[in-house]
Amino acid sequence: MSARLKFPVAAAALLLAACAVGPDFERPAAPTVSGYTPESLTPETAAADIAGGAAQHFAAGQDIPGEWWTLFHSEPLNTLIAESLQANPDLQAAQAALRQAQELVYAQEGVFFPSVDASFQQQRQKINGAASGEPNLRGIFNLSTAAVSVSYPLDVFGGERRQLESTEAQAEYQRFQLEAAYLTLTSNVVAAAVQESSLRAQIAATQDIINDQSQQVDVLRQQFTLGGVAKSAVLADETVLAQTRATLPPLQKQLAQQRNRIAALAGHFPSEAPSQTFELAALQLPQDLPVSLPSQLVEQRPDVRAAEAQLHQASAQIGVATANMLPQFTITGDIGSTALAIGSLFTPGTGVWSIAGAIAQPIFHGGTLLHEKRAAEAAYDEAAAQYRSTVLAAFQNVADSLRALQADADALKASLAAEQAAADSLNLARDQFKLGAISYPALLDSQTAYQQTRIALVQAQSNRYADTAALFQALGGGWWNRTDVAAEAGTRKNN
Repeated sequence: MSARLKFPVAAAALLLAACAVGPDFERPAAPTVSGYTPESLTPETAAADIAGGAAQHFAAGQDIPGEWWTLFHSEPLNTLIAESLQANPDLQAAQAALRQAQELVYAQEGVFFPSVDASFQQQRQKINGAASGEPNLRGIFNLSTAAVSVSYPLDVFGGERRQLESTEAQAEYQRFQLEAAYLTLTSNVVAAAVQESSLRAQIAATQDIINDQSQQVDVLRQQFTLGGVAKSAVLADETVLAQTRATLPPLQKQLAQQRNRIAALAGHFPSEAPSQTFELAALQLPQDLPVSLPSQLVEQRPDVRAAEAQLHQASAQIGVATANMLPQFTITGDIGSTALAIGSLFTPGTGVWSIAGAIAQPIFHGGTLLHEKRAAEAAYDEAAAQYRSTVLAAFQNVADSLRALQADADALKASLAAEQAAADSLNLARDQFKLGAISYPALLDSQTAYQQTRIALVQAQSNRYADTAALFQALGGGWWNRTDVAAEAGTRKNN
């Protein structure tokens, strides 16, 4: 290569290798806090001698299984979640959004290749030589032109590279939006199954109480017939029975609505509700609960990773806006053939070509470019604040779940003791009432107390299952250990 050609080639290589303008993105550091609560957590919760009453152990730093819902050991639940992952439209929308974002990345990569376009033009024209000082030159002719045009913008200051970086960050955001959609869907299905189980248990408990109170009313009616009790006692007991019966339809309504919700989560219409049904007795409470280290939480939470991707995107846009204020370099070239007849194209003497280089330096745009750069910087500050807010919310979610699990265990233990005491008190009150040792209002008080504690016990049981699922959700749901998601559907934790 001659010395005369070496310099422009080297200069072009140097320009293309130049660093991109704007800030290079650095991932935010993980929070330095050492725990989720001001004081150390107790290693395990309280226990109660009832289904769902086992003590739960907190295992700091233990990894989370990808299919964490299988820890409830419910085959109907596993089947329902599998159906939901296949048919839920919100999940399908998130998958489509990721595919769109990935295609936009591929489209943006095309800017680093020359643009090549072919063109053909057929023209019929009448000329008058008077316009050029030759009045005798007149005629009509056809002109055919075929050409190939090549254009290549030199990304000297990295504006296009920053734009690609921004587009890739948007795709990363969609990846973690998809992971968040997976986590939200599976958590909602588990929560819906637990709520259905709770409602069925409350309905069963209420029906037992109604049956028991009906028998009591029948006894009082017989005693009234024999003159053993006053009519007021019968009426009072009938009132209590009617009040208890009135609590049953709202529970049945909630159960029907919960079934509709489960159908929707599984991608079905209400009339096509899944065949799976759920009972508290069929669910096993997970006893070993992983508690991720605080430094790992920002890696595991899909919403935090999505917020980080938005921060990365905003950082890249500062580079784009900066590059727009600097010179733009372009190389273009055309080669083709022009002839008076189509058949003469590309014959000797008809060839045409041109090559050109252009530099465009913005000088005055009314302050548009400057303010666009400042707007990009403000957008970065906004994304940084939103990232910090997302991290704080993530830590709050975990802390709330841990507190809830401890309180749930204590509440279940207390509710069990209250229910047992209320049952013993009611049995004693009935015996004493038969002997005339207490008044009828005292018996009614015992009946009401037992009814309330029986329902509260069921609710306390279901709370432990629901808040256990909430902890897995708060910790990120183990998406990095999933095996049922296609590789292109998302990155993994350390990518």
